[in-house]
Amino acid sequence: MTSDAPKPSSPIRRIVTGERPDGASILVSDEVVDAIQVPLVPGAQFFGLWGSDTPPTLPNAGGEPDFSKWFPPAGGFRFQMIVLPPAGTKPDPDLDMKQALRETEAKLPGMIGKMDPKDPGMHRTDSIDLIFVTQGACELELGDGTKVPVGTGEAVVQNGPRHAWRNPHAGPCSLLTVTLGAKRNG
Repeated sequence: MTSDAPKPSSPIRRIVTGERPDGASILVSDEVVDAIQVPLVPGAQFFGLWGSDTPPTLPNAGGEPDFSKWFPPAGGFRFQMIVLPPAGTKPDPDLDMKQALRETEAKLPGMIGKMDPKDPGMHRTDSIDLIFVTQGACELELGDGTKVPVGTGEAVVQNGPRHAWRNPHAGPCSLLTVTLGAKRNG
């Protein structure tokens, strides 16, 4: 990792509630979620806060659903925080690319397969993405080259287009995301 890479964010506190079959409210857990970091994208931080590969049902005891991929299948969802590093944060020039790809796949399963190897960061998922910028600013780049600046307090609703998130600024940008898996027709 380069020495100019940002330091990791603090863990995120995650409080989970549930409901017993008799309707009583319960506190299920109160814990922290650490950032996932990979050498392929130094300074980027990925927080997998919650998710499921199936539609939720109620009552729900609040147990953590089982899911295996970073992006949800149709009917599933993900709740995540992603911190984009500032412009100029580059991988170590001596990085073993094969090992970095294996580590990224192990820590963020399914992400590499969605990325365009000819255009780093560009990807398309079968999902509706609800994004809110909690800190900083970045650019949403669409597959046709359109670049849309997005800043703190602004929201984006993405309906499945090819896109990339870029941070051309001097500070990190934090994106709170809810990703809803969708069926792509065609």
